Amino acid sequence: MKRLDHQNIVQLKFFFFSSGDKSKEEVYLNLVLEFVPETVYRVARHYTKQKQTIPLLYVKLYMYQLFRALAYIHSFGICHRDIKPQNLLLDPESSILKLCDFGSAKQLIKGEPNVSYICSRYYRAPELIFGAIDYTCYIDVWSSGCVLAELLLGQPIFPGESGVDQLVEIIKVLGTPSREQIRQMNPNYQEFRFPQIKAHPWHKV
Repeated sequence: MKRLDHQNIVQLKFFFFSSGDKSKEEVYLNLVLEFVPETVYRVARHYTKQKQTIPLLYVKLYMYQLFRALAYIHSFGICHRDIKPQNLLLDPESSILKLCDFGSAKQLIKGEPNVSYICSRYYRAPELIFGAIDYTCYIDVWSSGCVLAELLLGQPIFPGESGVDQLVEIIKVLGTPSREQIRQMNPNYQEFRFPQIKAHPWHKV
């Protein structure tokens, strides 16, 4: 985070190490970040309780800033890997959005394997559900698309209690992936038995 300097990324003010209470061998890294009072998640919940959705103008403003932040970190090869409304801080007065929580972030190196069980439920890209370990920063783009849909709909677009449940919800909207598409997501995936469902018309989503 010391390398990152962008208007739409939460600023690291200071950091220090401390030892654990039970064992001196336990060392904790403590981060002091700039204070931003709100999150997109809490703002969205406020509108949901009023049985409304966030005004389109604000949705555009928030998403524009999110994609600016992603373009910046992706230029360094850094993948956030946990894009969700809770990790989008918001200043209610200026409407400035700041991406936070880089606990799962990693600089991806081509050919170097990564863990597939990453990213929060509802926002996981299909390749992660299929168990891919050689993915790209595009998984952040998928998660951002899920955030966009959630802000427009007032609820998660691909809910599910498990990876299989979530995959079913994705197939309901995008249709059944072909074998070639599955191989592109994860060449080692062998189970190809999925119900054949046509993609849902976007204007009816």
